[in-house]
Amino acid sequence: MKSLTEQQIAAVDAEASYGQIGERGEINRQVSALFDIVNHLIGKDRISERLMKLEAQDFVQSEKVEDRIVALHRIVFNSKEQTPVLQPHDVSPTLKAIESQVADLLARRAVESRLEKEMAEKIEEKQLQYMEEMKLQLLKKNAGPENAYTLKKYAYLEKLETKKLSKSAMELFRPRKLEDIVGQEEAIQSLVSKIASPFPQHILIYGPPGVGKTTAARLALEFAKKMKYSPFEQDARFVEVDGTTLRWDPREITNPLLGSVHDPIYQGSKRDLAETGIPEPKLGLVTEAHGGILFIDEIGELDDFLQNKLLKVLEDKRVEFDSAYYDPDNPAVPLYVKKLFDEGAPADFILIGATTRQPQEINPALRSRCAEVFFEPLSNEDIQNIVEQAASRLSVELEEGVSEKISQYTIEGRKAVNILSDAYSMALYEQSGEGKIYITQKHMDSVVRMSRLVSYSQKKASEKPEIGKVFGLGVNGFLGSVIELECIAFKALEKGKGSLRFNDTAGSMTKDSLFNAASLIRKTTGEILQDYDVHVNVIGGGKIDGPSAGAAIVMTMISAIRQKKLRQDAAITGEISIQGRIKPIGGVNEKIFGAKQSGMKTVVIPKDNLKDLKAGFAGIEIIPVETIEEVMEIFFAAN
Repeated sequence: MKSLTEQQIAAVDAEASYGQIGERGEINRQVSALFDIVNHLIGKDRISERLMKLEAQDFVQSEKVEDRIVALHRIVFNSKEQTPVLQPHDVSPTLKAIESQVADLLARRAVESRLEKEMAEKIEEKQLQYMEEMKLQLLKKNAGPENAYTLKKYAYLEKLETKKLSKSAMELFRPRKLEDIVGQEEAIQSLVSKIASPFPQHILIYGPPGVGKTTAARLALEFAKKMKYSPFEQDARFVEVDGTTLRWDPREITNPLLGSVHDPIYQGSKRDLAETGIPEPKLGLVTEAHGGILFIDEIGELDDFLQNKLLKVLEDKRVEFDSAYYDPDNPAVPLYVKKLFDEGAPADFILIGATTRQPQEINPALRSRCAEVFFEPLSNEDIQNIVEQAASRLSVELEEGVSEKISQYTIEGRKAVNILSDAYSMALYEQSGEGKIYITQKHMDSVVRMSRLVSYSQKKASEKPEIGKVFGLGVNGFLGSVIELECIAFKALEKGKGSLRFNDTAGSMTKDSLFNAASLIRKTTGEILQDYDVHVNVIGGGKIDGPSAGAAIVMTMISAIRQKKLRQDAAITGEISIQGRIKPIGGVNEKIFGAKQSGMKTVVIPKDNLKDLKAGFAGIEIIPVETIEEVMEIFFAAN
């Protein structure tokens, strides 16, 4: 038998150190299994990288199990801490350390796998949700904002639009050209000349309601567009608003006339601006009317503060906007918002304001910037003309006297056509819509009775003179009226202790006229008023004020004291001085109109008011006077 070499003896000793040679085979299998696990756990590519990095390629290819254990240790721990030479007694502890590390890696891998799976599920869920949302957005984009419900609502509204019970009477009777406006020839000429010009002016229109102020302004713009030299373009707008509906908001949250800026949170549907905190200016009517006409009806009712703001716009021809929320350096601000804040909005328009107030009641600053046009009250003849025009448009026949009857109940063209419409409805109901409609006096009587109409122009004039009664003249707004004054005088029971009585509701200026008359009577007639009990009365109520009734009071008192009759077909207006002078008064044209409406043949006015008279008073005699003696000659002439 051959003897063993030293190497063989060392190997035998090593195997003996494991306990048995069979145990070495078990370690090989254990190392191989660990390599398979690590190979699957870490991956071949990463293992190759680590082998090169940790200089362990030779150890892996070694036939010695100890070298392979070293390589395995370096791979698992990714470290060169393990010494290149592994002693037999270190094999078992090293394998245990490797197994423990592999177990940790496997546990970590299991956790990572589970998390990756859950993450993948979440990602897939989100992706599916996103895909569904994208599908819905694409469907909305392609289908628009409509759905079955909204389309049903839209169809319902369209159906409602097809139903019309009747046309508005105002729409039917509204004048379609300037020539159709009745009774305002001079006013319309003045209005059009100021609008249809290369340099149109701002205008204030004064006049009673229902005489065509708004219609005339609208038609004046249409007329001006036809002029070659007019600055108005064909698309120039006529923007109309009622001054009674406009009020100044001190918070400046809303201003439909001039425009306003809201807090971004109140942007409404503009959520894109609200979410970024960008304020958006809301343009007002002054910008809407840019290049055209802004018509403000009842401009005298406009808030004083708002009037002052409007004056600033008239001067600058622009509207400025300001907001604490506006940041000029914010790149998210749209260009149009930036332009409005930086430059303002254009507001180059012509202002036309209409009012039923007197000129002295209008803001002086506004008046100074505007030309003024005065529309006259409509006469009975004008109302009759309007009614006949309306009847022609309605294609109806009027019984003789119908238009005249309507003119007794109104001086407004608008009211006149409304009364005619009532009579038309009455006739249509009776005649069942067969044949041409014929409106009779009977129909008018029914309308007057059912609508409780009160005659406006009562004929007060009389051919028969009377003692202690005279007609004065008053004015309310742009409407003149006849005031009946009467007086009765008795000898006082005790001389020098007579009494003087007048309506308690009369104003202080009218009562002063009464005392002036007392002094003047003594100067004129020599009679001492204290020797009489005198009672002066205003028929129909004494709520009057102003000095213009002075001359009328003097005449009625002299008539009562001297028992002399006064004309009843003449009326007088004028302030009286204690020297007997007839002083000028206001509203002379309106007063003459009121006298004419009441059937007066003559009107006596102060001579100084002659310069204020307008044309259009045919059919009534106007006599200017300077003294009370002249008045007495006119009114006592019938005696």
